[in-house]
Amino acid sequence: MKIAIANDVAMAAEALRRVVASTSEHQVLWIARTGVEAVRLCAEQPPDLVLMDLNMPELDGVEATRQIMEHSPCAILVVTGRPQDNVNQVFRALGAGALDVTATPMLQGKADGAAELLAKIKTMDKLIRHSGGNQSMQPRTPAPERPAPRAAISKLVAIGASTGGPVAVSKILAGWLPPPGCAIVVVQHIDENFADHFARWLGEQLQMPVRAIEHGDELLAGAVLVAKSNDHLVLDKDHRLGYDAAPRDYAYRPSVDVFFRCVAQHWRGDAVGVLLTGMGRDGAEGLLAMRRAGQTTIAQDQASSAVYGMPRAAAELDAAQLILPLDKIGPMLRSTTGSR
Repeated sequence: MKIAIANDVAMAAEALRRVVASTSEHQVLWIARTGVEAVRLCAEQPPDLVLMDLNMPELDGVEATRQIMEHSPCAILVVTGRPQDNVNQVFRALGAGALDVTATPMLQGKADGAAELLAKIKTMDKLIRHSGGNQSMQPRTPAPERPAPRAAISKLVAIGASTGGPVAVSKILAGWLPPPGCAIVVVQHIDENFADHFARWLGEQLQMPVRAIEHGDELLAGAVLVAKSNDHLVLDKDHRLGYDAAPRDYAYRPSVDVFFRCVAQHWRGDAVGVLLTGMGRDGAEGLLAMRRAGQTTIAQDQASSAVYGMPRAAAELDAAQLILPLDKIGPMLRSTTGSR
């Protein structure tokens, strides 16, 4: 891959350059010292991936990310010192279109910092190469009968998101108190080291509790449950949540497809599947499975998506009954679940 570095700290930029140069699979295309320079160079010499610092002069990393995604979109990985201390900036950058976040190796204090960054770059490479994806469709299955679900949970809202997802999820759920018996599960592509921060950040934006999912948890009415592992979130026939490493070859981890298919197979109450902004095709076939199982399915429209990849794939498969702008998805969820 052709990799660009946007970092104004000379030592950090050099550390990143050495990590990239340590493998023959990648090359450093350019190094930008300001946010303005990064935006300009992305237009003049488009890279495959930008390693973007948050604390850039002239334009910070959030605004630089937003402008790059608007004018010359490419994959962006936020690489910054102690991202856990800059949670709001991180999620603003993810909302502007960055794919993921990791710590700058030289500032981690970890001997394996370079290996972690290279692993993250490898994942970005997979996402880029798989963004065209496989358009194969699952065999059509009849809609299952729906006996009453266990316990007090009668409705399930399943949300999948990737690039731009954190802000999108917070917007559709803001100001909402779900009706009794309604559970909400979010599968967001995000590094497992930052998933707990995402859950806490999302909880600060909403009027309902947000919890990271532990293996073996049950669905919880009136709360937002967030996947927290790079393994796939699954729902079993007893409606318990857990994590499974298989399928191991999926580029998207956790995979929205895996969870949506579990809902289609095992959930017998009412459900709504929502596929939001994101790069690639993850979630499209799972949303189709939910539609074929008789559930309501929604995809975000192109105009309001930070990256129109996953929702586009759903539209191409005719997996979404409704294709809506972001500001209409929340009201539709309220209407569909019987909320006021």
